[in-house]
Amino acid sequence: MSDKSHLNGKFNNILVSEIENPKGLKVGLIQLNRPDALNALNIDLMKEVVETLESFDKDADTGCMVLTGNAKAFAAGADIKEMADATAIEMLLRDQFARWDRIRKIKKPVIAAVSGFALGGGCELAMTCDMIIAAKSAKFGQPEINLAVIPGAGGTQRLTKAVGKARAMEMILTGKMFTADEMFEAGLVTRVVENEIYLDEAVELAKEISSKPTIAVQLAKECILKSFDSTIEAGLEFERKNFYLLFATEDKFEGMKAFVEKRKADWKGR
Repeated sequence: MSDKSHLNGKFNNILVSEIENPKGLKVGLIQLNRPDALNALNIDLMKEVVETLESFDKDADTGCMVLTGNAKAFAAGADIKEMADATAIEMLLRDQFARWDRIRKIKKPVIAAVSGFALGGGCELAMTCDMIIAAKSAKFGQPEINLAVIPGAGGTQRLTKAVGKARAMEMILTGKMFTADEMFEAGLVTRVVENEIYLDEAVELAKEISSKPTIAVQLAKECILKSFDSTIEAGLEFERKNFYLLFATEDKFEGMKAFVEKRKADWKGR
């Protein structure tokens, strides 16, 4: 049975919808919706985002998710008002990043569709996604140094792995913004497109992925992410176990049979 709680909830900070996909499973769309605050990431917004991603992840009718903001900003950072007067112990007890850790456990692919500012926590949120489609207008940066703090939602780690030590040092230690083209060249961004079509491009990519056999997609994502926190030997062992595991799925037999018979495969997701 499909979990549809993401469509039944009432949200104050996000907009949620499903996009039909003639090619395969539906695409889940989550739009950050605090336009007056440039989609600043407060605790309530992140709660809604994470719980909705988890609900889409459990929904058998959904194959991929897209996370976006608006033309002006994906998210311009964390909501500083929530942290301005906080002490170290208050931040420790708040443990707000525990919710971010749950995004790492999402099994289905998540695509960030970024236009305008993706700064601080906004850049970090985009980096928790599996791919980033960026409008030419997109600006990426980690400006926390200008507030006498550092990235706390994974920026020092994910950014370094994506763009390398030298570029990460420059971005984090200067707090400067970088263009979508610069981030594409550095390896952070999947694709840069015209401003008018960034969301359409992200949705089309999500539809294409949603047309593939779901278990294989999820295990492929799992293997790729594993490469970031393991040795090459451990990563190869993990990959091979998942490769062998897929030979237990109905979709593997259907896919290979369809290939031999020169027809389109009929995926069952099992």
